[in-house]
Amino acid sequence: MKPWSDKLRKVVPYTPGEQPVNTEIIKLNTNENPYPPAPGVKKALNSLDDRRLRLYPDTTAKPLVDALAAYYHLGQDQIFTGVGSDDVLAIAFMTFFNSDKPIFFPDITYSFYPVWTDLFRIPYETKALDDNFKIIKEDYYENNGGVIFPNPNAPTSYYEEISLVEDIICHNRNVIVIIDEAYIDYSGESALKLIDKYDNLLVVQTFSKSRSMAGMRIGYAMGNKELIKAMNDVKFSYNSYTMNLPSIESGIEAVNDEAYFKHNIDKILKTRTSTVAQLSQLGFEFPEPGGNFVFATHPEHRAKELFVALREKNIYVRYFDMPRIDDYLRITIGTDKEMKILMDAIKEICSNPT
Repeated sequence: MKPWSDKLRKVVPYTPGEQPVNTEIIKLNTNENPYPPAPGVKKALNSLDDRRLRLYPDTTAKPLVDALAAYYHLGQDQIFTGVGSDDVLAIAFMTFFNSDKPIFFPDITYSFYPVWTDLFRIPYETKALDDNFKIIKEDYYENNGGVIFPNPNAPTSYYEEISLVEDIICHNRNVIVIIDEAYIDYSGESALKLIDKYDNLLVVQTFSKSRSMAGMRIGYAMGNKELIKAMNDVKFSYNSYTMNLPSIESGIEAVNDEAYFKHNIDKILKTRTSTVAQLSQLGFEFPEPGGNFVFATHPEHRAKELFVALREKNIYVRYFDMPRIDDYLRITIGTDKEMKILMDAIKEICSNPT
């Protein structure tokens, strides 16, 4: 053993969805939007003066913050931006979860949460979802060091009503409650309506899903100005230039094109409705989906076998080899054409069991 090896910080890293090199596949494994971003995004990138790239970007991403503030009717001091919502959430963990008490999050949830708790040495407890993958709100009434959960949840896609979200916030006024809303645009009410009522609430969203910009890495948090200042203080303590110039410029265009945004969402929701109906006819079962994906299981066909068989047909979905969900597939909603190819493949696989 090398003399310095026992000084390394050892963690088990997050495992992201596979990004295949082969572009001929049907890619339904990472919940990306199947449609391109708003037309203004491409225009902004094409017209970007490359001489500006020699300069550092605005440390606060102010032009993008201003656009988000106008869109959500918030103050500029109520918005924090980062390199995707993962960056935003990691900074929030560092900023707010510093108690000796454990933070709470569901046992089936975004698998980056336990990675950050390990990396930042944060104690935590998971709270079991019920048999229908719903949060049991009373489990979050105990003393804790903070609360975080996605809504809609990942990977289950289940959306919790805003009344339950507010109930959990009300029972945790002494700690920060973070609602991770990566998929909220495909579902119901956002907790954003509550941030003026609860000074301990932080709402995190992203451009990666509904705004078709996963490749640009834009995430943001919204809350009261004290929370946002605290997050900026942490960010500026290790890297002040996190948001690059092309992301700032293109992000503004994405925010400003509301009509295109809503049109894209409507298309995906219609395809989701059709997909749910077809999967049901094939015997699949799943929680009511609230995101741009379905979390499906079949009583007669093992999820892992389906996963492997679909992969052999160049159709990628997500499989989690984890307790309670190891017989489920997470299937991203693609285009109508992509979903037809998926359904045809599933029918073929299920009619020819090995």
